[in-house]
Amino acid sequence: MSTKVVNVEKELPEFSRNTADILPFVENWLSDENERFRRKVLKIFEGAGVDKRYSIMDPEEVFTVTSFEDKNRIYKREAKKMGAKVLNKALKNAGWEPNSLDYIITVSCTGIMIPSLDAYLINELDLRQNITRLPVTEMGCAAGVSGMIYAHNFLKSNKGKRAAVIAVESPTATFQLNDFSMTNMVSAAIFGDGAACVLLSSEEEATGPEIIGEEMYHFYDATHMMGFDLTNHGLKMILDESVPATISAHFPDIIYPFLKKHGTDIEKLEHLIFHPGGKKIVQTVEDLFGNLGKNIEETREVLRLYGNMSSATVLYVLQEFLNKNIPEGEQGLMLSFGPGFSAQRILLQW
Repeated sequence: MSTKVVNVEKELPEFSRNTADILPFVENWLSDENERFRRKVLKIFEGAGVDKRYSIMDPEEVFTVTSFEDKNRIYKREAKKMGAKVLNKALKNAGWEPNSLDYIITVSCTGIMIPSLDAYLINELDLRQNITRLPVTEMGCAAGVSGMIYAHNFLKSNKGKRAAVIAVESPTATFQLNDFSMTNMVSAAIFGDGAACVLLSSEEEATGPEIIGEEMYHFYDATHMMGFDLTNHGLKMILDESVPATISAHFPDIIYPFLKKHGTDIEKLEHLIFHPGGKKIVQTVEDLFGNLGKNIEETREVLRLYGNMSSATVLYVLQEFLNKNIPEGEQGLMLSFGPGFSAQRILLQW
């Protein structure tokens, strides 16, 4: 029994700005800091590899002191809006009726909702009352691939079923105006908001790349490397500077045994579908794969056009590949990293 990736769609929030247009807001925000620090932060923004990003709030709101309660209220409102739009778009373009879904997975880490987003989507799109639902909230940037893994495990045990994974993220709602740490500066420079939906099916007539294998890889003693601290001001980013070096050190263990287990190797991979965590992480992975004659151009382009949208970003990269005319039999590797620290992998075959 096989799982096929049928369709991927994306949805962006109302507001957007080019990075060059955000710099005046950054300068004003840092006006009380020393000149050397201001220059350093502006260089981070200019060199982040992000030309544009989208947001659930306009820049004036982002750079205005707002309570955690108010920011989370905006997150909740916009998450429901983007989630409904992207799921409806994905279903419509796949020719699926909403009540044909058997399994719904929602992933998000940039706000708090109870009931979770999937409960609202069931009502909004009139999904079946007996649909199986799974909300995933604490896997961060890795959750786009994680959600697909969970969907695959459901589908491979249930023939003729359909699943949707909806990732909705609003990192700008976690921006901390009172935090002048370099972690906050880097996260402000690379993150943007967005949503994506991937549809998967175990129906015999389903078309699209097949999931050949999937696996998670957990780094021991690395819980400090990435995540959020819940503070009185909201969710405060944790991003350890050792992340790129740690990925590099674990790269052979993450990639080679997984590919060997599924009867392939790095030389046979034609496509790399990688989550763009940020310029340094992208460069690290690009160097590692580049030494093997591979590139991650699509990943770098998604980062440039949208920024890092946490769990949704890798699905934007996946859509780039689904929109290509890829020959039958070619293989692609999906790869993302997230809090834990962990790596998530999916092997696809067209």
